[in-house]
Amino acid sequence: MHDLDPAGLRVGAAVVHRQPIVHPDRSVFGYAVRASVMAPDGSVEPEQRVEHLVEAQYRILDPDLLSGDKLLVLRATTRVMMGGYDLPPAGGGVVVEVPERMSLEEPAFQQIVGLKELGYGIALGDYRGLTLHDELLSVVDYVKIDVADHLDDLDRLVARVQTAGAHVIAERADSRDRIHAALSAGADLLQGPMFERHRSDSTRQLSAGEVQCFELVRLLSEEYPDQDAVVRVVGSDPELTMRVLHLVNSSATGLRRHIDSVRQAVVLVGPRQLGALAMASLVDARTAAVGPLWSVLTRALTCARLTGTDSGYTVGMLSAVASHLRMPVESVIERSGVSAAIADALRDQTGPLGPVLAAVLAHEENDTQAVMAAGFEPIEVAHVHLAAIPEALATATALATAVA
Repeated sequence: MHDLDPAGLRVGAAVVHRQPIVHPDRSVFGYAVRASVMAPDGSVEPEQRVEHLVEAQYRILDPDLLSGDKLLVLRATTRVMMGGYDLPPAGGGVVVEVPERMSLEEPAFQQIVGLKELGYGIALGDYRGLTLHDELLSVVDYVKIDVADHLDDLDRLVARVQTAGAHVIAERADSRDRIHAALSAGADLLQGPMFERHRSDSTRQLSAGEVQCFELVRLLSEEYPDQDAVVRVVGSDPELTMRVLHLVNSSATGLRRHIDSVRQAVVLVGPRQLGALAMASLVDARTAAVGPLWSVLTRALTCARLTGTDSGYTVGMLSAVASHLRMPVESVIERSGVSAAIADALRDQTGPLGPVLAAVLAHEENDTQAVMAAGFEPIEVAHVHLAAIPEALATATALATAVA
């Protein structure tokens, strides 16, 4: 992963970033996707200079694999504004995000109206309360406000947008303080990583079912898992038993006969799927709310592919679940009984697996500089992450059905 040609990766290729847009209760509303291009010095190229590369990336994106049945928000280029060129077909839940530099140009209003007539939703990006945008507020559906840049006047900006009839998406809502500020100001939606870093509740007590799930993860994380012990853990928990049997007997497995034996089901499902099923139970995934599990599995698969190991998968999975459950990292380490290498990565992104987790977390936060600081090329991590999304969605959907 570190032997790739830096020049070939860093310059002239678009890095695709994807972040969830969620309701205040953290249920997923949609996914925002944008592409950036790295300059030779490691900075990000101005959008207007690399539009052709971004447009080429848009032409090969699959909206269904990126956003499932949720809205997909794509940042506009000049060709997009001229009639939806390079975008997926309208009518499939695609929203065009108009950058400030384009929204201030003379034809912006008519271009936005034209895109809406084609069936696209419109989000006004980079909003900071300019009077030149007042006319646009009456025709756009959503307005993005960067929480980090506008903490001091967030209340005023949100009120101004909502008075005009648009919905507010609070961008960079990636910390407890920023999320609190956005919600206090009345923002309708939040954009940022699905899971916050450094947020835990030391008083949280695990239920009996959660203890069993972590015990299963502990057994599966061993170099040579004890099959009998795995069967005992699954068999001693009615919920796990039901879910494993449901999963192995689902139509997706293609089996021609019904499996009633827990031991047979455990063997057929396999260790990785069993671990993922335990995580599905922990995040309380349901078919109607598959977003968090999708994000957990995407992070796990990305870490696994960047490391080429199952340990990478475990690191990604446990880090995401810990954040989702707001569990202290030390509690997750203790409950799951993972190796020192995994524990170091979870604790402070050190050891052999730490840089991988640090790079993936940074990518989820759209922080290309931090990806590079972890020793990875942003384009490499972005490609691996993008490739993991469809597999994670398929797995999450199957597991959510088993949990439902």
